[in-house]
Amino acid sequence: MTTHADGMKPRILVVEDEPSILDNIIYSLETEGFEPHGCPTGGEARAALLRGPWALVVLDVGLPDVAGFELCREIRRTSNVPIIFLTARSSEVDRVVGLEIGGDDYMVKPFSPRELSARVKAVLRRFQAAPAAAPEPAPAATGDFRIDEERAQIHFTGVRLVLSGTEFRLLRALCEKPGRVFSRAQLMDIAWDDPGAALERTVDAHIKSLRAKLKEVSRDADPIETHRGFGYSLREAV
Repeated sequence: MTTHADGMKPRILVVEDEPSILDNIIYSLETEGFEPHGCPTGGEARAALLRGPWALVVLDVGLPDVAGFELCREIRRTSNVPIIFLTARSSEVDRVVGLEIGGDDYMVKPFSPRELSARVKAVLRRFQAAPAAAPEPAPAATGDFRIDEERAQIHFTGVRLVLSGTEFRLLRALCEKPGRVFSRAQLMDIAWDDPGAALERTVDAHIKSLRAKLKEVSRDADPIETHRGFGYSLREAV
């Protein structure tokens, strides 16, 4: 049985227009101890999102009234709630796009509802995991960043960034060791429970998304440095 520390079941919003698939997901999540709520359209999902908070969103890409990717972009403007995409499209490009815009995981139809429940648990573990040691303050050399471990938030020049769980873990790792070059494999180990399920291109996609969010705060900001053939680092303060 999956419950919060306060005894409440995690509330999962499931946005899926196919009734049989939606029913199977709802049943599987209920069996695993979650409190799922189903929505067959993007419009109903928008209304349900206002009735949060939600622990996680399962989001179909092919909705009848709005593209799932567009709905994800809307969610990411105000929330870092974990999102798992469902899609009938299996191409790498679609997967990278979904992760680039803020998705935390991606499942291709047909899939096992039990596997989806396992993915939900894995994403929630990553998102809710407390740090093993006392949180360290953001390094003085990167004073533009402030890390709030308890709330899983990072502020840049005083502005809170709206980050997915994966983006938070990637940026935190870079901030904690400015100047250190992390390979893509090292970043996958940091940000994913199962690095083998991720692609190096998904790291690039998340870094691209982080850069875009930093530029929304400060147009001239470019603190993440690319080391071609190696990986990424956070620029050290001059």
